[in-house]
Amino acid sequence: MTGVTEHAAPGAAAGTVDELAVTTLRFLAADAVQAANSGHPGMPLGTAPAAWVLWSRHLRHDPADPGWPDRDRFVLSAGHGSALLYALLHVTGYDLPADELRRFRRLGSRTPGHPEHGVTPGVETTTGPLGQGIANAVGMALAERMLAARCNTGGHRVVDHRTWALVGDGCLMEGISHEAASLAGRLGLGKLTVIFDDNDVTIDGPARRTCADDVEARFRAYGWRTLRVEDGTDLDALDRAYADAAADDERPTFIAVRTTIGHGVPEVAGTPKAHGSPLGEAALAAMRRRFSWPSEPFHVPADVRAAVAARRRRWAAERSEWERAHARWRADHPRLAAEFPLDRVPAPPRLAPPADRLGAGGAIATRKASAAALTALADAYPALVGGSADLASSTGTAIGGGDVAPGAFGGRTIHFGVREHAMAAALNGIALHGGLRPFGSTFLVFSDYLRPALRLAALMRLPVVHVFTHDSVHVGEDGPTHQPVEHVESLRLVPGLTVLRPADAAETRLAWELAAANLDGPTALVLSRQDLPVLGSENLDEARRHGARTVTDPPGAPDVVLAASGSEVALAREAAALLADRGIAARVVSVMWRERFEEALTTGAFRLPDAPVVWVEAGVRTGWRAVAGPRDAVVGIERFGESGTGPEVAAHLGLSAEAVARTAVRVLGS
Repeated sequence: MTGVTEHAAPGAAAGTVDELAVTTLRFLAADAVQAANSGHPGMPLGTAPAAWVLWSRHLRHDPADPGWPDRDRFVLSAGHGSALLYALLHVTGYDLPADELRRFRRLGSRTPGHPEHGVTPGVETTTGPLGQGIANAVGMALAERMLAARCNTGGHRVVDHRTWALVGDGCLMEGISHEAASLAGRLGLGKLTVIFDDNDVTIDGPARRTCADDVEARFRAYGWRTLRVEDGTDLDALDRAYADAAADDERPTFIAVRTTIGHGVPEVAGTPKAHGSPLGEAALAAMRRRFSWPSEPFHVPADVRAAVAARRRRWAAERSEWERAHARWRADHPRLAAEFPLDRVPAPPRLAPPADRLGAGGAIATRKASAAALTALADAYPALVGGSADLASSTGTAIGGGDVAPGAFGGRTIHFGVREHAMAAALNGIALHGGLRPFGSTFLVFSDYLRPALRLAALMRLPVVHVFTHDSVHVGEDGPTHQPVEHVESLRLVPGLTVLRPADAAETRLAWELAAANLDGPTALVLSRQDLPVLGSENLDEARRHGARTVTDPPGAPDVVLAASGSEVALAREAAALLADRGIAARVVSVMWRERFEEALTTGAFRLPDAPVVWVEAGVRTGWRAVAGPRDAVVGIERFGESGTGPEVAAHLGLSAEAVARTAVRVLGS
């Protein structure tokens, strides 16, 4: 077998150690699932040969340094097979001892039910929701190409690695895989290889019952190179396929590997029974007899340990060689090394010019103010890259530096096409890769199309920025299909997602400053289509600290407070003027970041006067009702919109200065 001799322990016959290692992986995974009495043993049993050949012969990595920047990335898109990944990490020497395998799926373990980035050394991304991993891998492969175009200068080659993803039938059925594969093919991401565990089994029965796609023809149509391994236990054939994939840098490669789910387990192999339940003690014992395997759980033969030790010396040497090359590059190009640190997302500068130069007067849509702020930020932040789902002219997210295109990865604007879901997951992959800071954009109503990836960005605490424009019923003539009503509130429900809805150009620039500085999770900027009056920079520091600021204050104590977000702040100011004509003094508060504002209210850092509050937002009232006190009222929308001009629709739905003023009068009992 090609490459086997170097892995064999002293005195071991050629081929023996590889076969022994494959069996070891199978039993480690099966033992982990059995110990937890929960999990998915079938996929690890079927794909252990494919995984072992990749990890032992082709994957460029070093267990001693899981964060080595120029390592290959391995993504287990079929995350339900996590026991296989944990077995690989344990056997190859990552900091994942056998005790953690014994604690598989237990509270507080480093072996959760699905792989989680940041929990387990060597896990590149959090997977489980099918299809997310393949799209993350596309983002990682794109980041590699973009960084190579920027950093491999003057004879230096510090970015040169591959991305590998192991996917299943479910991943390829999910629509995100179509979006992501199409994008990867169009961009020509030649350092990306997807390995398809073709076992023809889903939970409800044979995969062919619900999906008769010719997946290889499908990927060829996307512009991929396709290969097939008919026998997923043929180590030589797997070895050749991976070598072939690595030899073609012009096109991504799709390798279909025919496997048997639950391989080696009588009455279970090849059936859905192998998917989502432990094998059971009797079946596991029968499997041990079939493979002449010791009864001791989590057994790793000495020959396998010795073979991996030899391989680890080679991995360490490869990493050390790269570190020397990286040191030379850093010495020759210190500015590049600072701008693109490779091992992490780079920290941003402060925006220039500062927000306090934006005085009151005039009017501009916050999406247009965002475009100006983004341009200013991009000028000072070379690592900032991103684009839109075919809406750059509307969302204002085309930045200088050129487009990213096939064979031309030095640009900064990524055209994702009408692929919101793949865009968001690819942005996650770029952030996970390190070295670049990604953003994406679409209309707010289409945030529904990318929510699973946005949720995972929050779960992984990835510093991705999402620009959501056309944020309310003021979208107007496009009608209720394009008029978001529940969307802002639904975004606020995502733990760890910072949701900023600025009221004017000054707050929009501040929102970009906050988004750029947030390296501990994703940020959503929610922006208007219509022009809004510029309120100026007064009390912006208050908004920075507490998520809200006072924009209008009467001379004496206010009778009522009008608190609003985004475009409704201007509406509240109009209502305050109407109330003033009736002798009612109103303070107007702009709540740009409600979650921070609620925290400030709770701690007393931000104090509202002892007066009733009218809370105003062009959306569902649910979250605002939780903030409101017993004397307060909430003005919002509890239905879908209408087709008409923005002002007409808003007024029709009760979003007018007159309606807000009437509500204030009502709560005052005047």
